[in-house]
Amino acid sequence: MRILLVEDDPLLGDGLRAGLTQAGFQVDWVRDGEAASRELRSAVHAAAVLDLGLPRKDGLEVLAETRRAGVRLPVLVLTARDAVSDRVLGLDGGADDYVVKPVDLDELAARLRALIRRAHGQTQDLLAAGEVVLDPAARTVTRAGEPVVLSQREFDLLHALMLNAGRVLTREQLEQHLYRWGREVESNAVEVHVHHLRRKLGAELVQTVRGVGYLLPG
Repeated sequence: MRILLVEDDPLLGDGLRAGLTQAGFQVDWVRDGEAASRELRSAVHAAAVLDLGLPRKDGLEVLAETRRAGVRLPVLVLTARDAVSDRVLGLDGGADDYVVKPVDLDELAARLRALIRRAHGQTQDLLAAGEVVLDPAARTVTRAGEPVVLSQREFDLLHALMLNAGRVLTREQLEQHLYRWGREVESNAVEVHVHHLRRKLGAELVQTVRGVGYLLPG
């Protein structure tokens, strides 16, 4: 899953990006409130981690503007502001979660997975489609109880399709799920990953909607 990290501290931001990448996220990182406002409206991320003490525009202002614009992206506020009044302002201002620094990276990753899951109407930790079961936390997939080895891109593609089961995703949408900024994407990359998923998990798992995109039946 592709997420947006908004953090102005270069050392902390680098550590968060590295830790979340290791947890399986594709991380785009911006360092000021103006850039955050722009990217939060881009509709390419599954969730955002937002600091509040930002240059150019405060994080609470960014959050308020984002919600007024109708953006429903899950936002986790990660900040040093630890007073109860600050938590109330953040949550009432539109944050889906509020975490005080410092934070354990495993916990942060788990909170992001939970926000993304709930945003897609999923109540269970595991995602299932017929005999195929995907565990987002362990990044494992089984078919009829047997483990299936997927590449990172194959796993992320399957994860996106399972989160959106019953909904057609275009190739562009899937590319946005799979690749962060600065990654060159081959024109047939999604088609290749879909081919590999069908070979490993069954030809019927992912359906092609001609001229539109791909669908995992709900």
